[in-house]
Amino acid sequence: MKSVLIIGAGQFGTHIAKRMAKLHSEVMAIDRDEDRINAILPYVTNAQIGDSTNAEFMRSLGIPDYDVCIVTISGNFQNSLETTALLKELGGRKIISRAQNDVQEKFLLRNGADETVYPEKQTAIRLATKEASDDILDAFQLDRNVYIYEVRVPKAWDNKTIAGLDIRKKHHLNIIALRTPEQLVVPMPDMILHEGEAVLLIGSMKDIQRYFEI
Repeated sequence: MKSVLIIGAGQFGTHIAKRMAKLHSEVMAIDRDEDRINAILPYVTNAQIGDSTNAEFMRSLGIPDYDVCIVTISGNFQNSLETTALLKELGGRKIISRAQNDVQEKFLLRNGADETVYPEKQTAIRLATKEASDDILDAFQLDRNVYIYEVRVPKAWDNKTIAGLDIRKKHHLNIIALRTPEQLVVPMPDMILHEGEAVLLIGSMKDIQRYFEI
């Protein structure tokens, strides 16, 4: 069971708290706003009203005891940056901070964040990718250049086995799952693909877009 500190109890922080609770994590939330703290209380283990830029208050939380600290502050980048830097100074094991533009992302990474989340950009990329081609059903970014795409089985793959296609060697793509009308299954080399089914591919955006001519 992971111990998580969420700093900022707005919509984004609350969504994270709800999901973490379902995953049986111990979640502590802090925010300056009493109403926000009251609203998030049903979804967290504990919550406190406090200023995340105040070193004495943050030290009282025992920052090194948390497996991950997530800074979800929006609308005040100075507070987000100060909070991120303070978490690092106080021994935060893993710090994930929300960015709202590319410049913020760079500053957060330079000042203590181990990772950043950029919800608006990530959502925009996912939506644009899905709508750029009728063959693309969904897309998920795993790393800066690694994606999982859910795609319709192309006509060229119809009635061919995964091994026979050899797309890993030819196109640097890996099929990691096959979606049938009933379920999502782990693919085997001898599985035969059929037009109209869907597969999940992992690879670089460039390789996937090149193959599907996006």
